Amino acid sequence: MSTRREGPRHGIHDTAPAARWEDGFLSGNGECGLIALGDPAAERLIVNHHRFVLPNGSRGMAPPAVADRLDEVRDLVLAGDAKAAQRAFSDGRRLAWTQPFHPGFVVELDRSNPAPVRDYRRETDFRTGEVSAAWTDIAGAWRSRAFVSRADRVLVYELAGPALDLAVRLSGDLPGRPAGVGYSCVVEVGDAREVLITLRGTYPAGPGSYGFTGVTRLVTVDGPVGRDGDRAVVRGASRLLLVTVLDRADGPPDERLLRERLHVLPAEYEQLLSRHTALHTAMYDRVELDLGVSPTERAQPVGELLAAQVRDPGVSPALLEVMFHAGRYTLISSSGVLPPRLTGLWLGEWGAAWSGDFTTDANLNLQLAAASTTALPEVVASLRALIADQIADWRENARAVFGARGVLAPSRTDGEHGRLFHLDAQWPWAMWVAGADWLLLPLLEHWQVTGDDEFLAGPLAPWLVEAALFFEDFLAREDEHGSLVLVPSYSPEVGPAGRAGAAAVNATMDIAAARHALSAAVAACARLGIEEAAAARWQTLLKRLPEYVVDEHGALAEWAWPGLTTPDDHRHVSHLYPVWPLHEITPDATPELAAAAHRALVRRGDENLSAHGSLHRALCAARLKAPDLVEANLAKILGNDMVFRSLMTSHNPGLQTYNADAAHAIPAVLVEALVDSRPGVVELFPALPPRWARGRIRGVRCRNRVTVDELAWDLDRSTGWVVLSSDADVTVSLRCSRARGPISRGEPVPVAAGEPVRLELDLDG
Repeated sequence: MSTRREGPRHGIHDTAPAARWEDGFLSGNGECGLIALGDPAAERLIVNHHRFVLPNGSRGMAPPAVADRLDEVRDLVLAGDAKAAQRAFSDGRRLAWTQPFHPGFVVELDRSNPAPVRDYRRETDFRTGEVSAAWTDIAGAWRSRAFVSRADRVLVYELAGPALDLAVRLSGDLPGRPAGVGYSCVVEVGDAREVLITLRGTYPAGPGSYGFTGVTRLVTVDGPVGRDGDRAVVRGASRLLLVTVLDRADGPPDERLLRERLHVLPAEYEQLLSRHTALHTAMYDRVELDLGVSPTERAQPVGELLAAQVRDPGVSPALLEVMFHAGRYTLISSSGVLPPRLTGLWLGEWGAAWSGDFTTDANLNLQLAAASTTALPEVVASLRALIADQIADWRENARAVFGARGVLAPSRTDGEHGRLFHLDAQWPWAMWVAGADWLLLPLLEHWQVTGDDEFLAGPLAPWLVEAALFFEDFLAREDEHGSLVLVPSYSPEVGPAGRAGAAAVNATMDIAAARHALSAAVAACARLGIEEAAAARWQTLLKRLPEYVVDEHGALAEWAWPGLTTPDDHRHVSHLYPVWPLHEITPDATPELAAAAHRALVRRGDENLSAHGSLHRALCAARLKAPDLVEANLAKILGNDMVFRSLMTSHNPGLQTYNADAAHAIPAVLVEALVDSRPGVVELFPALPPRWARGRIRGVRCRNRVTVDELAWDLDRSTGWVVLSSDADVTVSLRCSRARGPISRGEPVPVAAGEPVRLELDLDG
């Protein structure tokens, strides 16, 4: 393994095998995933594919055609009859779920007559994307290693030892498999040292019923390989290689193409690895965090690292540092043909919570929060691909539900379509109008980071225009003062306190989305010199949008409408959308509203301590320059038994429900606490917790084409420095409230293209 021992830790290791799939170490290429678990006598490789979803009839469902009822529904909501409005706007359907993400199959490697082992160690190397295990027994030293190739789109596994005497089988026997899902496995002997193993998975009869296929090529370096029923049997070899390709088909699968893909590849692990690392390592190495952790702490096995966090009520910098790198690693590994699902790209049993889909009202954006700032445009590209595939469905949603032009995004998707069908009379998802703006925001952030006007011109600006067109048609009512009214309006996933029904008026998230959608479209059109007449109309609408409301507790209200009371306890904080990710409410520009948002953050209870809620709160806390709340919300994850030994996280305390929300959002929280940025502004250490007394981060991309090549600090010595660079001539206001001198108030710093600027920092301890 090539995990570096100097400096920050870029991998994890454990001295105990993974007894359950959730603790299995992870690899992935953004299309296929691998979970490595089991012990030396019986290694198990669970394989996944982003497109493995079980047909359930929802693929053909359409949005509710209720636009002709819109005036009636608006009247009901304004009259306070939310329940009746929801019934009228749901077309009587039951709540339907997306097609559930499911695991593929397991590659079983069972040794014959294994001897007791010693010195067992398994590793994940974040820089190469490899998972491995090594051990010793009476016969000598053994090593297995595996990765999922980003270059060749295959899973690769190698086992080496004194004399391999084992059986290899592909099995669909994973927990929770529905009775209607079938598997068959065929082994074909090619020559004395090679076999092909084909697994065919079949779905229950119905639309999309064909299923999926996996083909594994097994090659030994020496020693014969044969067949025993549905198993390949290896006797006496010193090394074997498995290369696996996966596919899901809506028609009869073409196994010939899969076999051709395998046979054109070299049967050499190192050669396949080098092709993969040329892509993966380049992505991973762009950003690095060092929190001044001691070599002893960095050398701990992952089990000891997690146990140490339980003993310490604070947030351990050692665990935070490795969680930062692990989160970027799994974000990279699960993003490609699609962005990460609720489980990233990994699942070891059937029956994933919430269908293991893409939940778009909070979870997906939180997982992608670090994509642009930690230099992962490839991750942004996966979101772009998802939207491009579904934008026509978003248009259909807008027409059917509101009779409007433009786009209306759904609250969830399985990756195969974007029609809004997950609703009933209790869950008024047809009334959530913020979705398109929310989901387009990571793409807009990518443009701010890169300045790529080609990306802006197509596809981003046309989509921004469509988001604005929707609000232009939707904003048809006004109040007694002439302000526009957003009705019906829904704040995910909650209704006003003490009132039946979630249908409401002027949800703060919807106001923020309308304001941002219109202003972003105006700015994009001005930049490109397009849609001048439309932009003028949108500027007029912007002046008529309702203002945010501060309630009787001094907190930012969840609805800007009389009589609608903000609940005190809920997992979502949707009404803080103007704080994160919008930068609309900030302590510098809008101090009164920022104080109200801080009050809202403090007042909001955690309900069931859902991971996405804690991380959303942490991101908002960083924007509000509240380091105590940043650390407190990170502690809700790291101090509540929510991290598996793979460093993947759970949705709730007690390792309940495998879920990538926290794992992928933690890197964003750390970046936001160290570097905040928006057009024209770079702020250093906006929310630095006291326990992060020294450290260094490099490679952070700012939302103004500036890169923080390096930011270092040592509060005990009151010293630090920052190095800025850009690919264009820019001037930014550089701010650091912890520094003495002009920079504390915001110093204009010109950064010439290709010429790094280094500034020394005189810091308060």
